[in-house]
Amino acid sequence: MSAPAKLNSPLTRTLIKAISRAHTRLYRVTGGLLGSRWRIGSAFPRGVPICLVTTRGRRSGQPRTAPLLYLLDEERVVLVASQGGMASHPAWYHNILAHAEVEIRIGRTVRRLRARVADPGERAVLWPRLTALYPDFDTYQSWTDREIPVVVCA
Repeated sequence: MSAPAKLNSPLTRTLIKAISRAHTRLYRVTGGLLGSRWRIGSAFPRGVPICLVTTRGRRSGQPRTAPLLYLLDEERVVLVASQGGMASHPAWYHNILAHAEVEIRIGRTVRRLRARVADPGERAVLWPRLTALYPDFDTYQSWTDREIPVVVCA
Protein backbone atom coordinates (compact mmCIF):
# COMPACT_ATOMS: atom_id res chain seq x y z
CA MET A 1 0.00 0.00 0.00
CA SER A 2 1.39 3.39 -0.87
CA ALA A 3 1.21 6.48 1.32
CA PRO A 4 -1.22 9.27 0.48
CA ALA A 5 0.36 11.62 -2.07
CA LYS A 6 0.64 14.67 0.21
CA LEU A 7 1.61 12.82 3.41
CA ASN A 8 5.22 14.01 3.46
CA SER A 9 4.60 17.55 2.21
CA PRO A 10 5.64 20.63 4.22
CA LEU A 11 1.98 21.68 4.39
CA THR A 12 1.05 18.41 6.09
CA ARG A 13 3.81 18.91 8.68
CA THR A 14 2.64 22.48 9.34
CA LEU A 15 -0.97 21.34 9.79
CA ILE A 16 0.05 18.55 12.16
CA LYS A 17 2.05 21.00 14.29
CA ALA A 18 -0.86 23.46 14.48
CA ILE A 19 -3.38 20.76 15.35
CA SER A 20 -1.02 19.28 17.97
CA ARG A 21 -0.56 22.68 19.63
CA ALA A 22 -4.31 23.26 19.77
CA HIS A 23 -4.92 19.73 21.05
CA THR A 24 -2.28 20.16 23.76
CA ARG A 25 -3.78 23.47 24.95
CA LEU A 26 -7.30 21.98 25.07
CA TYR A 27 -6.07 18.92 26.97
CA ARG A 28 -4.17 21.02 29.53
CA VAL A 29 -6.94 23.59 30.08
CA THR A 30 -9.54 20.87 30.70
CA GLY A 31 -7.26 18.47 32.61
CA GLY A 32 -7.80 15.90 29.89
CA LEU A 33 -11.59 16.13 30.03
CA LEU A 34 -11.37 17.17 26.38
CA GLY A 35 -8.69 15.72 24.14
CA SER A 36 -7.97 12.52 26.04
CA ARG A 37 -9.49 10.21 23.38
CA TRP A 38 -8.60 9.89 19.70
CA ARG A 39 -11.63 8.97 17.60
CA ILE A 40 -10.29 9.19 14.07
CA GLY A 41 -9.65 6.36 11.61
CA SER A 42 -9.79 2.91 13.14
CA ALA A 43 -10.38 4.48 16.57
CA PHE A 44 -13.89 5.61 15.59
CA PRO A 45 -16.22 5.58 17.45
CA ARG A 46 -14.86 4.14 20.72
CA GLY A 47 -11.62 6.15 20.79
CA VAL A 48 -8.17 5.33 22.10
CA PRO A 49 -6.37 7.07 24.96
CA ILE A 50 -4.19 10.15 24.47
CA CYS A 51 -1.50 11.43 26.80
CA LEU A 52 0.68 14.52 26.62
CA VAL A 53 4.38 13.76 26.32
CA THR A 54 6.83 16.53 27.12
CA THR A 55 10.42 16.11 25.98
CA ARG A 56 13.40 18.46 26.00
CA GLY A 57 14.33 19.74 22.55
CA ARG A 58 17.54 18.10 21.38
CA ARG A 59 18.92 21.37 19.99
CA SER A 60 16.99 24.06 21.87
CA GLY A 61 16.79 22.37 25.27
CA GLN A 62 13.26 23.81 25.54
CA PRO A 63 10.26 21.73 26.60
CA ARG A 64 8.24 20.33 23.68
CA THR A 65 4.86 18.66 24.16
CA ALA A 66 3.03 16.29 21.83
CA PRO A 67 -0.36 14.59 22.24
CA LEU A 68 0.20 10.87 21.59
CA LEU A 69 -1.73 7.63 21.65
CA TYR A 70 -0.48 5.35 24.40
CA LEU A 71 -0.78 1.86 25.81
CA LEU A 72 -0.49 1.24 29.53
CA ASP A 73 1.59 -1.85 30.23
CA GLU A 74 1.39 -2.24 34.00
CA GLU A 75 3.35 0.82 35.22
CA ARG A 76 4.94 1.49 31.83
CA VAL A 77 3.60 3.87 29.20
CA VAL A 78 4.18 2.63 25.64
CA LEU A 79 4.29 5.09 22.73
CA VAL A 80 4.56 4.69 18.96
CA ALA A 81 6.71 7.04 16.86
CA SER A 82 4.51 6.59 13.79
CA GLN A 83 3.99 10.21 12.72
CA GLY A 84 1.07 8.91 10.66
CA GLY A 85 3.38 6.85 8.43
CA MET A 86 5.51 9.80 7.30
CA ALA A 87 8.95 9.03 5.91
CA SER A 88 10.79 10.50 8.91
CA HIS A 89 10.62 9.98 12.66
CA PRO A 90 8.72 12.60 14.69
CA ALA A 91 10.68 15.33 16.48
CA TRP A 92 9.67 14.02 19.91
CA TYR A 93 11.36 10.71 19.09
CA HIS A 94 14.65 12.44 18.21
CA ASN A 95 14.32 14.44 21.44
CA ILE A 96 14.07 11.31 23.61
CA LEU A 97 17.11 9.83 21.88
CA ALA A 98 19.03 12.92 23.04
CA HIS A 99 17.33 13.34 26.44
CA ALA A 100 15.57 10.26 27.86
CA GLU A 101 13.72 12.09 30.64
CA VAL A 102 10.07 12.72 29.74
CA GLU A 103 7.00 14.04 31.47
CA ILE A 104 3.78 12.19 30.72
CA ARG A 105 0.40 13.69 31.55
CA ILE A 106 -2.60 11.39 31.62
CA GLY A 107 -5.61 13.48 32.59
CA ARG A 108 -4.45 15.56 35.55
CA THR A 109 -1.77 13.07 36.61
CA VAL A 110 1.81 13.92 35.67
CA ARG A 111 4.63 11.38 35.83
CA ARG A 112 8.32 11.86 35.19
CA LEU A 113 9.74 8.81 33.43
CA ARG A 114 12.70 7.66 31.35
CA ALA A 115 12.02 6.76 27.74
CA ARG A 116 13.87 4.16 25.72
CA VAL A 117 13.35 2.43 22.42
CA ALA A 118 11.96 -1.08 22.78
CA ASP A 119 14.42 -3.76 21.79
CA PRO A 120 13.38 -6.08 18.92
CA GLY A 121 11.99 -8.73 21.29
CA GLU A 122 9.91 -6.20 23.22
CA ARG A 123 8.69 -4.61 20.01
CA ALA A 124 7.60 -8.02 18.71
CA VAL A 125 5.47 -8.50 21.84
CA LEU A 126 4.15 -4.92 22.05
CA TRP A 127 3.38 -4.26 18.37
CA PRO A 128 0.39 -6.67 18.17
CA ARG A 129 -1.04 -5.10 21.35
CA LEU A 130 -0.57 -1.63 19.88
CA THR A 131 -2.23 -2.55 16.59
CA ALA A 132 -5.09 -4.19 18.49
CA LEU A 133 -5.54 -0.84 20.24
CA TYR A 134 -5.23 1.16 17.01
CA PRO A 135 -5.14 -0.89 13.77
CA ASP A 136 -4.06 2.16 11.74
CA PHE A 137 -0.53 1.64 13.09
CA ASP A 138 -0.22 -1.31 10.67
CA THR A 139 -1.39 0.94 7.83
CA TYR A 140 1.16 3.59 8.80
CA GLN A 141 3.91 0.96 8.83
CA SER A 142 2.94 -0.07 5.29
CA TRP A 143 3.30 3.55 4.12
CA THR A 144 6.93 3.97 5.17
CA ASP A 145 10.23 2.19 4.65
CA ARG A 146 11.40 2.96 8.19
CA GLU A 147 10.54 0.62 11.03
CA ILE A 148 8.21 2.59 13.25
CA PRO A 149 9.80 2.70 16.71
CA VAL A 150 8.02 1.65 19.88
CA VAL A 151 9.07 3.67 22.92
CA VAL A 152 8.77 2.38 26.49
CA CYS A 153 8.59 4.89 29.33
CA ALA A 154 9.17 3.67 32.87
